[in-house]
Amino acid sequence: MQITVDGKRHEVDVEDDMPLLWVLRDELDITGVKYGCGIAQCGACTVHIDGEAVRSCQVLAGDVWGDVTTIQGLGTPEALHAVQSAWIDHQVAQCGYCQSGQIMQAAALLAETPNPTDQDIDDAMSGNLCRCGTYPRIRAAIKTAASKLREV
Repeated sequence: MQITVDGKRHEVDVEDDMPLLWVLRDELDITGVKYGCGIAQCGACTVHIDGEAVRSCQVLAGDVWGDVTTIQGLGTPEALHAVQSAWIDHQVAQCGYCQSGQIMQAAALLAETPNPTDQDIDDAMSGNLCRCGTYPRIRAAIKTAASKLREV
């Protein structure tokens, strides 16, 4: 089957019922996407499909309905996405394990809600767990990214 990830088209030889997470990590070596719980409860594996944040551990390869964007395709080292830049500015990452999923979820939120309230942020991010407890920094980073994106 063919799948487009981070702007590149790939031909993969996998079963239709293989989770997208394993296609990304094991078949395409895109390891920025993390395996957390495997049951869509932690958000570490969050990617975008046609801009929609999804848990890649719960989307089957045969069900992918559009282009996939991972943390590795959100920005580049030379041109970070506003959320990635804000994450650095607010020193959000502690252990870092959940960060790719958190950033992907936040980017999807800001694409739909350019000026989110605290409640909007809490609602959107409630499915992404951070065992280091950096939630106040995450909220601050999202507000900074929102402000930067509105300037563009």
